[in-house]
Amino acid sequence: MISTPCCEITLPACPRRRNTDWCIFQMLEDPDELAVLEEIQQELIFQEQLTIEEYEQSLQFDEKCLNAMLDGLDAGSKVICPVCKRNDLTVMSHLVLCQCGLHICTKGMTEQKLRSLLEDSLTEHGHRCLHNPEFSITSGMEEEASLLMSCLICDSWTVIL
Repeated sequence: MISTPCCEITLPACPRRRNTDWCIFQMLEDPDELAVLEEIQQELIFQEQLTIEEYEQSLQFDEKCLNAMLDGLDAGSKVICPVCKRNDLTVMSHLVLCQCGLHICTKGMTEQKLRSLLEDSLTEHGHRCLHNPEFSITSGMEEEASLLMSCLICDSWTVIL
C-alpha cells in the first residue's frame, strides 16, 4: 500500500519473478492505477516546485541580508562612541556628538583623527595592561567637557579630547 497526502493506493501483489518489469507493465495497463500513478507524479512535481520556490525565497533573503551587511561595512568609516558603545559619533570640525549625551567641543577634528586618537590610546594602554579601559566624559566648573580613558586595574587615565 502506498500513502500520499491525497489518497491511499493498494498495488496488486506481483508474483515473485526474476523479471519485475512484467509486474510494472501489468500495473500500467490498468487505467485507474495509471491515473493514480500520474496523480502521485504530479503531487511530487508540485512538492518539488514548492521546495524550489522556498529555496529561491531563502536565497533572495540571504542576498538582501548580505547586501545590507556590505552596506554597513561601507559605512564603516563611522566611529562608535567609546562611552555608550552603541551609537555612531557625529564628528564635525568643532564638535563631537553622540545620542548618549557626549558633547565635546573640538578644533579641526575629523573622524579619521578621532579614530586615530582612540586607536593610539587603546594600543598604548594595551602594551601596559591586559584589561579594557573605560571611557567617560568629565567637565569642571569652568572647563569644557573632556573625553577620558581610565583603567581601574592599572590605575591609569588619559585625556583623549
